[in-house]
Amino acid sequence: MQTYKTLGEIYDFLDFISPFQNQESWDNSGLLIGNHKTKIKDIFLSLEADFKVVEKIPNNSLLITHHPLIFSPINSLDFSTYPSNIIEVLINKNISLIAMHTNFDLSHLNEYFTKEILGFRDYQKQDFICKVNKKTNFNNLAEYIKERYAKLGLDTTLKLVRAKDKINNIAVICGAGISCIESSMFGEFECVITGDLKYHDAMKFSSLNISIIDVGHYESECHFGQILAPYLKKINYNAIILDSQNPFNYF
Repeated sequence: MQTYKTLGEIYDFLDFISPFQNQESWDNSGLLIGNHKTKIKDIFLSLEADFKVVEKIPNNSLLITHHPLIFSPINSLDFSTYPSNIIEVLINKNISLIAMHTNFDLSHLNEYFTKEILGFRDYQKQDFICKVNKKTNFNNLAEYIKERYAKLGLDTTLKLVRAKDKINNIAVICGAGISCIESSMFGEFECVITGDLKYHDAMKFSSLNISIIDVGHYESECHFGQILAPYLKKINYNAIILDSQNPFNYF
């Protein structure tokens, strides 16, 4: 007969494999909803806590997400507004919620995306950035990523900033990672692979002769569950991965 762990014990295990103290100062990773003394029978993993995800989860479970549902301070719980409307469902179903965001980017996700999704093996990790050594040209790199995405069933719509054709070094950062690129790094690579590129960042990097390939925020981080699940199996939880939906459609 399985002895179920408490939420606090699971939290401590997650903190061991990906310390919450390593999250960025603006982040809100950690325990968002729940009681450390609660016994946890079932664990579910998802990129987001959205309605479709939380409706599938049985009462008295634990949901671990990548993105924090509660990000900014909440002054009131108006259940007709986001995220209070989803918090209401979680509380009514007694579902605990833990988020592993930038701490997990740092410890696991960026490197997994670089190695397992993009297929780059020759890289060095520096904080959130994976620096890839690869001699290629911009068009070939974009085509290569589209082919990798197609094989994985991911959307292959890429947003491109074509500033330099010849490429020797690439910076890879999941999610909206362009802010991780500091001015002191500008001479270290010719191309950045990231997601959620903003117009003014595109203008800035284009002027600096640095190309960008926007591979999509969702597409670069939707592998969160499959990375974390094997770790939870070590403490006897067969976590169920739920696919949250990309909120964007492309016409």
